[in-house]
Amino acid sequence: MKRILFIDRDGTIIREPADEQIDSFEKLSFVPGAITALNFLRQHTDFEFVMVSNQDGLGTPAFPEDTFWPVHNFILQTLEGEGVTFDEVLIDPHFPEDHAPTRKPQTGLVEKYMQDADYDIGNSYVIGDRDTDRQFARNIGCKFLQVDSSSNNPIGPISPISSISPTSPLPWPKIAEIVFAGERTAEVKRTTKETDILVRVNLDGTGRCDISTGLGFFDHMLEQIGRHGMIDLTVHTRGDLHVDEHHTIEDTAIALGECIDRALGSKRGIERYGYSLPMDDCLCSVCLDFGGRPWLVWDAEFKREKIGEMPTEMFLHFFKSLSDAARMNLNIRAEGQNEHHKIEGIFKALARSLKMAVRRDVYHYELPSTKGLL
Repeated sequence: MKRILFIDRDGTIIREPADEQIDSFEKLSFVPGAITALNFLRQHTDFEFVMVSNQDGLGTPAFPEDTFWPVHNFILQTLEGEGVTFDEVLIDPHFPEDHAPTRKPQTGLVEKYMQDADYDIGNSYVIGDRDTDRQFARNIGCKFLQVDSSSNNPIGPISPISSISPTSPLPWPKIAEIVFAGERTAEVKRTTKETDILVRVNLDGTGRCDISTGLGFFDHMLEQIGRHGMIDLTVHTRGDLHVDEHHTIEDTAIALGECIDRALGSKRGIERYGYSLPMDDCLCSVCLDFGGRPWLVWDAEFKREKIGEMPTEMFLHFFKSLSDAARMNLNIRAEGQNEHHKIEGIFKALARSLKMAVRRDVYHYELPSTKGLL
């Protein structure tokens, strides 16, 4: 089945000025990375390209057509010269107050695609920068990728993106990577007589965390993985803490490892390896390999019985369970005096190691193994 990229223009391919009206060449500049990313997608995927753009009041005295078309045609010619062509260009001229069925986020301009059984709408994307683009994707029934507006708009402010957007704003290279190679997200639910756990990960996230295990220090350590690994991480654990902390920590590690392993998918294009860092008096090293063979080397001693509510004897057990479930080799070493700093440094080093190892290069989209299997 055929898939489509419904691509916004202003604020997505070209920068949008403060007056939201590109009616002269002086106002025209391209969003960084947009042309390169679109060229890559055009050359390496089978998505159809459909531009869908609202142009408020086009054809009225406030926005005469003779100021719009020369710039618009130049944009299309420039893109074509770089190998980026559109299968269709759809422009709606209405103001928001017109409530036109063809104005985004309404779907009037694209109904023919939605009604054509030859198109896989559920696996198509809207790529845009605004909340209306997100709503447009929802109305169509396809996925949404939000272009990072923080770096593409030195000309002036644009309308803010809704905080409830289901995706994080991304630069164009990351958008091209996700469209080409797929999203790296996963969810694991694990329920036993001892624990009830939900874990979600997005390996291409921005470090957003929603963590609740009933153990404050454990929450703090898990948050290091998300924040410093640039992984969106949700962990909700309800365990038998009235017994002790063992099942909560162990089962969370198992669910988290399984989730990371699933999110990695084929592992094509990943760096595979990774990292060390100092933290005050401590030097912590966490080197890993997503080679498919779990193994843990643990060289870290703790003199305190607990840090917060977390028994220090459970640190080794957590990383062993994580290594097994994620099918990764972990080599962990730490030295220093402050016990809190030591274990926090280990978790931060793990996060940075994960960030390095899961980095994906779509320009060298091969399995990083001489065996041909990970």
